Amino acid sequence: MFAFLCIGVGPYVYYVVHSGPAAPDFWMAIFDFMALAITAGCALGALVAGRGLLFAVSHRPIRFHRGERTLYAIRKRRFFANPGEGDVVWEVPWSNDSIFCLHREMSTFGELFHIRHYTVDDHGKVTRVFSIGREWTPAAEVELALAQWNYWCKFMNDGPNGLPKPMLFHTENETPRESFLFSLYGVGMDAPAIWRIVMMPLILLFTLMRILANATSRNPVWPESIQRISQVAADDPYAQPRAGTPVGWGETVLARRRGVYPINPKAPVEGWKGDDDATRHAALWLDNPATPAG
Repeated sequence: MFAFLCIGVGPYVYYVVHSGPAAPDFWMAIFDFMALAITAGCALGALVAGRGLLFAVSHRPIRFHRGERTLYAIRKRRFFANPGEGDVVWEVPWSNDSIFCLHREMSTFGELFHIRHYTVDDHGKVTRVFSIGREWTPAAEVELALAQWNYWCKFMNDGPNGLPKPMLFHTENETPRESFLFSLYGVGMDAPAIWRIVMMPLILLFTLMRILANATSRNPVWPESIQRISQVAADDPYAQPRAGTPVGWGETVLARRRGVYPINPKAPVEGWKGDDDATRHAALWLDNPATPAG
């Protein structure tokens, strides 16, 4: 955002120089070059800082394909695609040989936790990595990250029968109102009003950044080969979101308040034995400061 604001310094310098007293052509050329260099430098800084956010894809979906036992993840925009090629997609097999981890990292907002996949070569070196699902913070939410992982495992191994509805369906074509609500509820869906008021300057800043990112980006395009094997039947009983399911932050929060949409939905898994062990191991991992992030 700062780099974008600084782009205007170049035209301002040009205006001041050319609106003042006439100067020798040599010095005018020097000042014109300075104005151009300032604008170009700040524009380059904005593109570098916003790489992957500006002039990219509005969101990077991941398809869990049970039939192919594969995850398909759109990673970045393809600017010069051949017909049917779509955007850049990574394919990850859903097998016992695939490596998924609970990842921990430090950020300006404290500790973040999310599920990651690692691709390694024949020498055990990591060659590609990407995160799946949302980030969780603070450490108390690690249990929710593990629950999210269990949700995917249940779907891929046993199918959608018995799984609860997700807590939220994001809208794919985000409006400025939805950008504001995304930033507002990002500080906590049930945060008290005083906390939201205190955080409002950051909320408004994040809103402007999201609007800018969405304005310069486009929706992702799946390759035709993946689209062809991902068709959902019109009468699929598990297709979501359907009529009656809220989409977006605003509609979902209102539906929760009316009591017509589940809050923190859960589902029992028959014969599940790993819940206590998973929670216990995660607690030991979190309490060990020497444990590497990953």
